[in-house]
This record gives sequence, C-alpha cells and structure tokens, in this order.
Amino acid sequence: MRVHELAKELDLNSKDIIKILKDNKITVKGHMSSVSDEGIKLVKDSAAKTSAKTSSAKAPSQKKKQAHSGEISKKPEKKKAKEDVISVKSVKVVEAEEEEKKPSKVIELDLPVSVKSLAQKINAKPNELIAKLMTMSIFASLNQMLDAETAEIVAREYGYDLLKREAKKVEPVEIVEEKKSLFEEELLEKIEDKPEDLKTRPPIVTFLGHVDHGKTTLLDYIRKTKVVSKEHGGITQHIGAYRVNSSHGSIAFLDTPGHEAFTAMRARGANVTDIAVLIIAADDGVMPQTVEAINHSKAAGVAIMVAITKVDKPTANVERVKRQLTELNLVPEDWGGEIICCEVSGITGEGVDHLLEMISLQAEILELKANPARPAEGTVVEAKLTRDRGPIVVGLVRKGTLKRGDIIISGMYFGKVKALIDEYGRNLNSAGPSVPVEISGLAGVPEAGSEFRVISGEKTAKSIAEHRQRKYKDELLDKRQKVTLENLYDRIKQGNSRELRIVLKCDVQGSIEAILKSIQGIDSKEVNLNIIHSGLGDINDSDIMLASASSGIVIGFHVRMSPGVKDLAKTQGVEIRHYKIIYDLINEIRLGLEGLLEPERKEVVTGHAEVRQVFKISKVGNIAGCHVLDGYINRNSFVRVQRSDEAIFEGRIDSLKRFKDEVKEVKTGFECGISIGGFKDFSEGDIVESYIIEKTVRKL
Repeated sequence: MRVHELAKELDLNSKDIIKILKDNKITVKGHMSSVSDEGIKLVKDSAAKTSAKTSSAKAPSQKKKQAHSGEISKKPEKKKAKEDVISVKSVKVVEAEEEEKKPSKVIELDLPVSVKSLAQKINAKPNELIAKLMTMSIFASLNQMLDAETAEIVAREYGYDLLKREAKKVEPVEIVEEKKSLFEEELLEKIEDKPEDLKTRPPIVTFLGHVDHGKTTLLDYIRKTKVVSKEHGGITQHIGAYRVNSSHGSIAFLDTPGHEAFTAMRARGANVTDIAVLIIAADDGVMPQTVEAINHSKAAGVAIMVAITKVDKPTANVERVKRQLTELNLVPEDWGGEIICCEVSGITGEGVDHLLEMISLQAEILELKANPARPAEGTVVEAKLTRDRGPIVVGLVRKGTLKRGDIIISGMYFGKVKALIDEYGRNLNSAGPSVPVEISGLAGVPEAGSEFRVISGEKTAKSIAEHRQRKYKDELLDKRQKVTLENLYDRIKQGNSRELRIVLKCDVQGSIEAILKSIQGIDSKEVNLNIIHSGLGDINDSDIMLASASSGIVIGFHVRMSPGVKDLAKTQGVEIRHYKIIYDLINEIRLGLEGLLEPERKEVVTGHAEVRQVFKISKVGNIAGCHVLDGYINRNSFVRVQRSDEAIFEGRIDSLKRFKDEVKEVKTGFECGISIGGFKDFSEGDIVESYIIEKTVRKL
C-alpha cells in the first residue's frame, strides 16, 4: 500500500503519515512510496493513540455543584451534553466537526484537467504546481492534461477533496464522436480527379545508397552546386529536395543521407518518390545500407534504377556490382533483366546525361500525372525552427497547386502560407505538382514525413489542429504515466534501476527521428536510455533546468546555446555535449550506457595454504599456522576454508603474519599465520584457498 492510499483510508494527511513513519525510523520519500505491513501497523497504532488522547482531552470535566441552589445551570447542562457526545466520538468525527466550521474544501472538476485549471481550483501558483509534479517525475507544461488519479493525488496534497464529473459516460462519447466526424469530413474528404483534368508531372527521384558512395557528389554535378562542402564530414546530414531542368525535362530530386543512422529518413524518401536510383560505388560494391535501400524501395512499390558511380577510379569493378545485384534479384538489362543500370562519375560527368535520359524514359513508362487545378496536397520532406522566420517546412507538392495565402494544415499545426521559396532562394507565387518548395506560415514544426493539405477555411483548420493536439496530449500523458507511476517507480523500488536521462535538441525534425531510431538499436536489459525531452532550436534555460531536475545531460546536434545558458549549466551541474556528426553522438551515448553497466565479476584463485598447526591466543582467538602450497596469499584477498573437499566458510583475511610481523603477501613454500574474520574453528589439514574478484568492463 502506498502512503497516499493509507492516508485516504485513515482520513489523514500524507505528511502526517510520512512523519509517523520517519519517527519510527522507516524511510519514505513521498506520498507515492510504498509502506510495508509493519509500517501500516505502526501508523494505525499511532493514529489510534492520537484518537484516544484527543478523546481524553475532550472528556467532560467534573462539574462543581451549586452551593445554594443545588441545581446545575442550563449553560453547564448544554456543555456537559455536548462533551458527553464528543467523548465517544473518534478523532475522525472530531476533525469532521472542526471542518464543518471551515469553508468547504471539496472541488468539482471535469477530468482530465489541465495543470493551469487545477492550479486555479486549489489556489496554487502554476509554477509551484509544475514543480510539485516534477517531484512525482511528471514533467508537465501549463496546458498539459492530468488524469483523474494524478489530479486527485495533487489536490489532496493541497488539502482538497476532488469531486469528479467523469461519472457521466454518455457525454464524453458523444463529444469524441462529434470530433471524429469533423475530422473525417473536413480533412479526410477525398477529391476525385477527372481524367481530363490530369496533366503530366515531373518524376520525383530519390538517390539511395551506402555512405560515401557518391550520391551527393553526383547530384552536385547535375545541379552544378557544391552541396558536399557544406556538410560536416562530407556526409549528408539532412534530406535535400531539388528541381532540375535538364534537356530531357524537369526532374525533382531527393538526396537522402547514406549513413545507417538515417534509416528512417531514407525510408521516408522512398515512400514519397516515384523512382528510386540506387547509388553503388564501383570500387566498393553492394553494402548493407544498399540492401536496406533496396528493401525500402520494394516496400514503397517504386520503380528501381541503378547508378554505378566512381567508374573513373582504377579500382572500379562494374561487373562485380552487377553480379551482386543479380544475387539480390535485381538483374541488369544487359544481363537479360529489367533493371536499368547506368555507369556514371560524379567527378568527370561521365554517363550523367545518359542517366537523366533513362530517368525521363522511366517516367514516361510510369505515366505520372496530377491535377494542378485542385487544392494542394503534399509531403513534408523536412521541418525546422529558425530564429528569424519561425517554423519552416520543406514540402514536396504531390497534387494540386499550392499558393501564397492558402490555409494549410500539417500534423498538429495550421497556418496561412506567407512565403514560398524554391531551392535557389527565389520567391514563388505558387508551386505545382512535383515541385519542392520551402513553406513559412505554420504555427509549429510538424513531423518530417507527415502530409500537408490545403483547407477551405481557417476555422476548419483550427478545429482539426486542436483535435489532433488533444489526441497527441492524451497519448503523451498515457505514455508518461506508464513510465512515471508504474514502471519507473517499480524499478526504483526494487533498487535495480540504471538510467541515462537525456534532453535532446536538434536543428531539424529529421535529425531527431534518426537519432531516436539509432538509440533504439542500443539494447540492454540492465540500462535504460530515457530521452526525457526532444525538441528543435537552440539549447535554452528550460532545457538546463529540466536536465538538472532529472539528473540528466543535454545533447545538442547542429544547435547553439542561448546567452547565459553555459553559466546556468555550470551552476546547476548539468553537462552539455555538442555534436555535428551523428555517429560520434551515437558512439558516445553507447559508451555512456556501458559506464552504467554492472562490471562483469570473475573469481581468480591466487593460491592455497594448508593449516599445519592451530595456535590459541588470548583475546584474539585461534590463528592458523599455514604453509603456502601454491601461488600466493595476499592480505586483502578473499578466502575459502575447505575441509574434506567441502567449503565450510568464506570470508576475508583479518591478519597475515610472518613470525611477529604483519605482511602484505606470502608466496609458495613459506610459512605464515592467518586470521580470518568471523571464523576461528580451524583444524589441522584444512585448506585455505585465496582468491580475488576481477571486474571487467562490459560492452553493449
């Protein structure tokens, strides 16, 4: 039973229960702590004694007789009658009568309730209430919704009883159904395009493949830019969307990162594309991430082409690459299959024009069409939060035409399109099908990979966004409660919780997605990695305070610190780590987790000594006179006493002597005197086995 449950049963305050337990030397941390059967008995006995004392204190005093009238006045009679009643009441009834004289402390609430609303009801400052929730390991914002159990616990801490209004079950069901209907009718309404309205659109092409196989270098040559020089480590860290006008027509390119940490980003790239071009280096061949890219492309149902890069290198082996592709059921055209293979070089430009021609030919076969006259729909390729322009979305229009001034919704956020900017920084008035464009005007940063859509009115968009926000908060609250009130509490109670807590800040949503995906691959049953918060933008004071309250660290990826944050972190004792390359981040997190693992313990026997004679020394006890048979006996060793091949005692050496001198170590062939703590029953012929425990650092 927990403290707050016991307090409720006995109609006492949680603080009183905690005080009683601490007075009896039973340690509890708060109202969520568990109380043993012994503790429950102590509390109940103490409460009973308090009740008895209260009753005794309230017992009627002996009345003095009136000297002359022989009667008791009416006033004392009333007092006596009242005191007689009090004397037979329990302490609960006495407290209830005292409470009747005070204003009622029962509050009525609709549940779930926001932190702000609860603070107003219980006359608490919102920041104090948030701090109180943090002590319960619930990190809630001002508008965070709290469930019935949490709200009831908090209200009791402030001396209020909660009267719930959630008993009426019909009303919430009707509200949910109404919102669901609005969501389906307004957002999921399907617009059917007439065949005569469909126009040919440019293909959307994704470059997929292993790290450092030349994807961005090849796209560099096509676009005549220097994307690679801007990326740390020469590796693409974010998805880029670009439109290229070649002699074979317009093509939209998605350049996805090749490192294995960006699995989710590559998967998203494959899902929004029409044609997936597998980039394979001729000098390296098919690699694990190449196979992964093939699986993503097949799962998305897109057409697959192959570009064999770095053919200008002396070590290039094109035939080996084709043989490897055949083993993966991707047979090249010149080998009798259907997969188009182009040999290219991103340095010299060899074969690039042929690749563009093949892409255009494949697009013609696919007959890619869209209706440019309808409201726009598309996919969020990337999203980020900027200081000067606020939330920015890199979107790829799939259907219709997106215009400045349109009301759009994506994920939990909506807004009016303020600006449309292409990949060259030019302002556009509109963007049609297969056009990548930077969109500003949304109220927040949607998740990368989510859809955006033009909505007919701002009111409708607001209703849909609010519905999604409520749904997200409910899901988040459920998730937090499961960890905070059940799993985490149980692990701490059992004393085997080892956890590395992290506040993660990134520059774009895709990086958060990729890092979380990689972290999930670090599997350990003994150590838990807890991302207590992840968000976009620079590291600020709030991140430091959250990490401080949670005993965590702050990790920044491609972000800076707000002014004064470094000094605050130093004051709070919070460690901040910055990274620009994702695999450095993952490796250091792995090392951090390994540091929390219990080291592997291994017993190493150092020597054996035979008891030749037992000496009885007054005030000391028995000392074993031994001869070291093999190895050595160390003063700080663990020892095991064996008799007839059976271990009869294990402990540590108290004293190790050579003649009268205390020594650190005795080697093979020498005599010594051994005293073992807690054991004096030596017999001649006993074997004292000495051993040490070696600790080895474990790896994940």
